[in-house]
Order: sequence, then C-alpha cells, then structure tokens
Amino acid sequence: MVPPRARRPEPPRLAKPVDEVPGGSLAALRRAAAGCRRCPLWRDATRTVFGAGPGRARLMLVGEQPGNEEDLEGKPFVGPAGRLLRELLAEAGIDPLQVYLTNTVKHFKFRMRGKRRLHSRANAAEQAACRPWLAAELDRLRPAVVVALGAMAAHTLFGNGFGLLRERGRWQVLGPETHALATWHPSAILRMRGPDRDAARAQLLEDLRTAAAGLDRGFARPSP
Repeated sequence: MVPPRARRPEPPRLAKPVDEVPGGSLAALRRAAAGCRRCPLWRDATRTVFGAGPGRARLMLVGEQPGNEEDLEGKPFVGPAGRLLRELLAEAGIDPLQVYLTNTVKHFKFRMRGKRRLHSRANAAEQAACRPWLAAELDRLRPAVVVALGAMAAHTLFGNGFGLLRERGRWQVLGPETHALATWHPSAILRMRGPDRDAARAQLLEDLRTAAAGLDRGFARPSP
C-alpha cells in the first residue's frame, strides 16, 4: 500500500486580505516582480528588491523596505542594518544562509539631500501595492516561523492595532502551521545612541533566540 503524501501546510495570511496572490515558483515571482508597476516607486528606484534565501526556509524575516545599498545590489539586507542582523542571527545560533529575507515594500523610496539618497517611508498606498508579493512569498514558502522587523512589517502581518513596543517578542498565529513575532528593525537600532541602542540590540537578540527556540520545539513543517 502506498502511503499518502503529507499534506502541504496551510499558507500564512496577512492582516489585510489580498484580492489575488500571484502564483508560480519563487524564481517566477522574482521575474514578475522585476517588472512591477503597481505603484510609482519603480520610476526612481534602480530595481525591484525581491526576497532572497532558500525556497524551503523554515524561518522568514520580513523587514520594511530596501535602502540605498539594497537598491543598488538588488538584494535585501546588504547594508549596515543587514550586517547587524546577520551578526545577531549568528549570536542567536541561526545560520543566516538558512533564512529567507524579504521586505514589505520591494522598491527603495528616497528623497535627495545634495547627492545623497535618503530613505523615505513608503505610504499606505505603496505598502498596499506590494502586499500581493509578500503574500505570494508566504504562500510559496509557508515557513514555520516569521519574524517581523519593525512596525511596518508588524502592521502588515498582524494589523494596524498591533503595538510593537507593547507586544514585541510575543507569539502570534499567522496560519494553522505558522507562528510569528515582531521585534526591532536593525536600522532603528543603528539610529539609537548609548543605553537605548544597547537595550534594543539585546531585545532583538532575545527575540531571534525566541524564534530559534520556536523552531527547535516543534514549529516545523511536515516532510514532503
């Protein structure tokens, strides 16, 4: 008798529903997103910065939006915030190469100051335009654990009523087989000074360790 194939996990859901989730493999999604014209941000950005990492990653980290270095290289978390994040992942016992990294918004939004391009927060319409891509990444990976980095990512995943300072590090449920929590974005930590920076860094490390412990104690996907 041939044993039945293991059931594929239910996909995680965003707080606000997406009318249509793009289909296809991660590679196909990346190619489609490269030509995204859902909002005006593509006009000034160098390229779409889609997610990166293993297609079977059990842990997904969701940031806010690409910065200058990410825009130039076309990869998420390659600037100063990414370097801090990888340092803390290693301290938490998580192999950064086994993590899928992505952002809520896939294009760099900026304002010019002289010759410098300075980060500017994407507005609600721009965030909404990018939600189908994040929904598609979640649907394709169906990770066991998702970590929201920063308030924008937390609100996209859990709703606008979610308070990052109040609920940081607490487990949330994104789907029948996906748990999630929210924590500091590393770029916010880099903007802090003195004891505040040290405290936030320690909290981000603590939350990454919580995510690792969640994976170890059973937030795992069934075998294919």
